[in-house]
Amino acid sequence: MTDSQTNPVASFPPVVVSGIQPSGTLHLGNYFGAIRQHVELHAAHESYFFIVNYHALTTLQDAEALRAYSIDVALDYLALGFDPKKSHLFLQSDVPQVTELAWLFYTITSVSQLEKSVSFKDKVAQGLGANAGLFNYPILQAADILVYGGTRVPVGADQKQNIEICRNLASRFNDRFASADPVFPVPEPYILDEVAVVPGVDGRKMSKSYDNTIGIFDEGKTLKKKVMSIITDSTPLEDPKDPETCNVFALIKLFADDAKREEVAAAYRSGGYGYGHAKKELLGLITERFAEARERRHELSRNTDYVLDVLAEGGKKGRTQAEHFMERAREATGLITTYNR
Repeated sequence: MTDSQTNPVASFPPVVVSGIQPSGTLHLGNYFGAIRQHVELHAAHESYFFIVNYHALTTLQDAEALRAYSIDVALDYLALGFDPKKSHLFLQSDVPQVTELAWLFYTITSVSQLEKSVSFKDKVAQGLGANAGLFNYPILQAADILVYGGTRVPVGADQKQNIEICRNLASRFNDRFASADPVFPVPEPYILDEVAVVPGVDGRKMSKSYDNTIGIFDEGKTLKKKVMSIITDSTPLEDPKDPETCNVFALIKLFADDAKREEVAAAYRSGGYGYGHAKKELLGLITERFAEARERRHELSRNTDYVLDVLAEGGKKGRTQAEHFMERAREATGLITTYNR
């Protein structure tokens, strides 16, 4: 048996795919957990990055907010260095083949498999409504990946189970409908585990659902208020402190180079260095890291026509790629269409 038969990904060209939800203002957790890697990857591989506004509807059902957040995500990516000449950035809703493929996958997915979803259980435990969209989230996510022939999927470790569902669906579809000539690759996850969980201002994982975030492009009084509100313990100023147990230092480590990390850690341990000092250090590091990107974002926000043009062009590329795979999927399943006769 050949390698392409045992692992269909081997017979497909490498394609990187990933999406991000426009369900709120993007924050430092989004940046270190995904966006930074997306910007690094997009210039090196054929890739499709999309703003998953269908997914956002599972938790955000405010039309004006969804429209605004969708444009904000595009602004953030472009400001942070995403080059639309090197890759494709677009809206999930600009590629109708995604929901068409999701329906095909629904028909070969058991309810029991979705009931085991850790991500679904976690979100419900956080108080989110258990709607059918949230329950079926992994199926639409699989369609997001496979409709472009995705072979490499950069995701956080918390999404690993969803990628396994995607891999199972690709294999199941191929086995059931196209065993001689697989329609879809079986993608490999690219787990983004280089960065520890980014703490929010309350010490829990930074998350929009916890309302504990620091926005990537927060500035001025807003940024200062959030940084200075980070929860710390009550160790007196003069006492030595353990940097490794401090939420402020955990954030400093993400921004500082090795020399600065060692300098701040030594100050913690020596005593006479308070959490207020550390917060001011963090404030400076955040401001400096995003200074150039912040200026680019201000400029882009005054030219939303350009941003919409980028999304429109990315959408065209996405639809072309998606239709290639959908034509094969329709043929394999026996679905007849006559609209393009």
